[in-house]
Amino acid sequence: MTGLVRFKRQVVVQIGRHSPERAVFDVNDAAAILLQVSGRQTEKRRAAMDACLKALRGKAHPPAARRAFVAAAREANILRGD
Repeated sequence: MTGLVRFKRQVVVQIGRHSPERAVFDVNDAAAILLQVSGRQTEKRRAAMDACLKALRGKAHPPAARRAFVAAAREANILRGD
């Protein structure tokens, strides 16, 4: 895997109802959040994880991973700002 793969724009999520909002700036953080979010494994969540892993390996562009992460975060109802 390569080093830090950053997004051009942050994504803001809130994982728990009482937890603070969190700005996600890179693919590593997005992948970690996808692993943290409880609930069923959906197609959007699988696609986001796959896109993040591909971006980390240099086989996909960060904007594709960001779009997939935003879609999964929206579906999981943790997206607060895009």
